[in-house]
Amino acid sequence: MNLLLAEVAQATQRLAAAGVPSPRFDAEELAAFVHGVKRGELHHVKDADFDARYWEAVARREAREPLQHITGRAFFRYLELQVGPGVFVPRPETESVVDWAIHAVRAMDVVEPLIVDLCTGSGAIALAMAQEVPRSRVHAVELSEDALRWTRKNAEGSRVTVHQGDALSALPELDGQVDLVISNPPYIPLTEWEYVAPEARDHDPEMALFSGEDGLDTIRGIERTAHRLLRPGGIVVIEHADTQGGQVPWIFADERGWADAADHPDLNNRPRFATARKAMP
Repeated sequence: MNLLLAEVAQATQRLAAAGVPSPRFDAEELAAFVHGVKRGELHHVKDADFDARYWEAVARREAREPLQHITGRAFFRYLELQVGPGVFVPRPETESVVDWAIHAVRAMDVVEPLIVDLCTGSGAIALAMAQEVPRSRVHAVELSEDALRWTRKNAEGSRVTVHQGDALSALPELDGQVDLVISNPPYIPLTEWEYVAPEARDHDPEMALFSGEDGLDTIRGIERTAHRLLRPGGIVVIEHADTQGGQVPWIFADERGWADAADHPDLNNRPRFATARKAMP
């Protein structure tokens, strides 16, 4: 074992003691970042090349600063995104939401599908949709100026059109034309503040996390926006907390102009996102 791997083992113990959920992965990722190699190449780093700044990075993670803020990058499906203070760090569970949406769009008989991502944050969802549905036209909407700085960095050179705006009133020029609306909105109840992981509670922007007493205020607003934007037969896909599985499909009720509202599980078989189709006239 080289010096770096020995230090990674110690760092893993420190991060585990601090309550970090994935201590080994994070210790290795920080080592790779500091030393400019891939995680699988740590054993190639010579002892003489060990960089003591590794322990500065470990101390930051030990204090529950998000790994992605330390490295400045987040991985999402096939993307490497720039992230940092002011923007929500994309989560792995959202990848299953995007996967469902990609298959739904591909199944549509539409040559150039029109897609809108509301509350886009880093742009992860919009960019993944644009990348994996090559002829799609994707619009990403974000209200926060702090988050938009990251959205625009990530979207530079892509086919995603970025808009600053409120998800509840966005893009009236596209009313009735959109094939798919997708969103990972804020959905944590205000009453749950103390139970949120420190990485999110202390570092993600509050407006990307919390949404009213039951966490569903923004989703209720997006329901009306989605109905306005979608063409008849168009689809909405919206992420929610695993504890809200029985509630969100009811927001997309038949009497409000929807059909086929349903919940879907994530990879851990927990209800994670809801979908519905705009009813035909």
